Amino acid sequence: MLVAIEGIDGAGKRTQARLLKDRAEQAGLSAAVVSFPRYGQTVFARSVTDYLNGSKLEMGPASARYTALLYAGDRFESRDWLEELRRNHDLVVLDRYVGSNLAYQGAKVQPAQRQALVEWIATIEYEVFGLPPADLNVLLDVPLEVASALVHRKPPRTYTDRRQDLHEADADYLAQCRDVYHWLTRQEAFGPWVTVNCVDESDQMRSAEAICDSVCQKLGIGKAAKPHTLEIHSPGSRQA
Repeated sequence: MLVAIEGIDGAGKRTQARLLKDRAEQAGLSAAVVSFPRYGQTVFARSVTDYLNGSKLEMGPASARYTALLYAGDRFESRDWLEELRRNHDLVVLDRYVGSNLAYQGAKVQPAQRQALVEWIATIEYEVFGLPPADLNVLLDVPLEVASALVHRKPPRTYTDRRQDLHEADADYLAQCRDVYHWLTRQEAFGPWVTVNCVDESDQMRSAEAICDSVCQKLGIGKAAKPHTLEIHSPGSRQA
């Protein structure tokens, strides 16, 4: 299975991808993690680095399509390696995948233009570049205020010397990205989606282990004792 972990900056995707891999291995499954963009590994990712270190976020259809090609190109360069991982593992966890491209570029255009844009991006990623669709997209849903606070606590990154990259520094844009993620889950765009609520009733971040419990429940990990027994539970955008 390919399981994509999605969400706005600061949602804890990298942490959950790592924990999900560990849980899968404890359940007797072979697992791997791939993080996109693959900074420092592909030609397109170097262009993504330049973009995220820019001084102004360009909005509009032209910018959205150009930027979408950078992110999609990074995955295209990684396609053969990704397919090899699929052949050799029961579970491949993706820290961002096509869903991120749909959400982050969809947030740059007006709602009336969104459907056409995401369909164009999906055509590039899945049909032109031949990338395999995720078997499940997991949206880690975190309120903007909580996510922004967590971004400030991130350790230094390899792709930027800034405290916040271009996306992280624009709160209004990230709020739009979250809205588009919710839009994608409601229509189960280009595959099944589940939403995991990452805050408690007081809007405090749940523990990473508790969030991972919810993700594993969706996948049936922990109950499975043998490889090849992964099963998606409760497909759709229902809260965990």
